[in-house]
Amino acid sequence: MRGTAIGILTFFSMFLAAAGARSAERWAELPAFPSMPVAKTSGMADVNDIKMYYAEYGEGDPILFIHGGLGNADVWGHQVADFAKDHLVIVADSRGHGRSTRSQQPFGYDLMTSDYVALLDYLKIDKATLVGWSDGGIIGIDMAMKHPDKLTRVIAQAANVTTDGVKADVMNNKTFNDYINVAGEYYRKLSPTPNEYDAFVTQISEMWATQPAWTAADLGKIAVPVTLAIGDHDEAVKLDHTEMMAKDIPGAKLVILKDASHFAMLQDPTGYDAMIRDAMAGR
Repeated sequence: MRGTAIGILTFFSMFLAAAGARSAERWAELPAFPSMPVAKTSGMADVNDIKMYYAEYGEGDPILFIHGGLGNADVWGHQVADFAKDHLVIVADSRGHGRSTRSQQPFGYDLMTSDYVALLDYLKIDKATLVGWSDGGIIGIDMAMKHPDKLTRVIAQAANVTTDGVKADVMNNKTFNDYINVAGEYYRKLSPTPNEYDAFVTQISEMWATQPAWTAADLGKIAVPVTLAIGDHDEAVKLDHTEMMAKDIPGAKLVILKDASHFAMLQDPTGYDAMIRDAMAGR
């Protein structure tokens, strides 16, 4: 009997240890947005038909970081702290996101891309490296196609170029739903229209239902250096879709981020920043 009891206790100890290991898997967690450093300059730029929040940090060759859908610039706190040591870092809130306003004009990637082109002009920045996450990566690819003169290179993480590149069950994922809730909390704290999160989500969801819709021929015209990154546990974007993008974009490099999900910049900032620096060095 004593041996049986010891066996049961050993089994439960192993079970709890395994459960603890699973709960510690970083790709299944959504870390808090880090604190942002103090900006060198910040403000609201008159861009197209909106006012767009931006902030600048550091000095050197410019890097523009673009956040994903429903988010805001503060997701980039780790990256800003690192890259502001030797670069001019620009972050902004996309139209309708964070502190930026939105209009009644329907959301679209071409429109959002033109906002960022106008912001670079406003800041008198001729060319920049663009690091984009999710919707920000899609904007980076759009800019590479439509405004290549504004770019040194594009580093796009968790981007898709057709709607079928998104996993059908993404909304069933706990981590992704945690992000939607956190984004809503930030929206209510930062937005000039804090009570309109649901209306904002409805408006941008109409874009997601049909965009982007680029062909292999469209991607084949890109002449800007492109690095495509995706977490090996991405909840939202299909790996084979990203692999297809890497084949269709001339000279594109594919990087798989180990033990990371859609939110790799928060889960593994050291590895994420190293990936960016490698891409900027042409590695």
